[in-house]
Amino acid sequence: VEQLTESGGGSVQAGGSLRLTCTASAYALSLYAMAWFRQAPGKEREGVAALYSGGGRLAYADSVKGRFTISQDAATHTLYLQMNSLTPEDTAIYYCAATFLQPRGGAPGMLRREEYKSWGRGTQVIVSS
Repeated sequence: VEQLTESGGGSVQAGGSLRLTCTASAYALSLYAMAWFRQAPGKEREGVAALYSGGGRLAYADSVKGRFTISQDAATHTLYLQMNSLTPEDTAIYYCAATFLQPRGGAPGMLRREEYKSWGRGTQVIVSS
């Protein structure tokens, strides 16, 4: 299981921006895919954005397309989520996830929590109106 540590959460007003960071351990070189998920109070954990660690494929939830950008720095085993134009509906705990296997089901599969075995502890994002 890969060790993941998120940071960068906080409180921001609607329309603002935050950048989340996820740092992976040294085994990150073998990762196939990494992703960001979020869980709002009383709701299921949902996939937000994902990418193949080797590059090439990205996936975004419809609710964040055009506002959020997932990226990575392979040299430092770091995953980012740039979040712009935040709304109160983006308020949630955001989790970093990783897998050593190729997620099944193409782009939609990259956003399914069942495809990921390694999880961080989460970072809280609060967006006020």
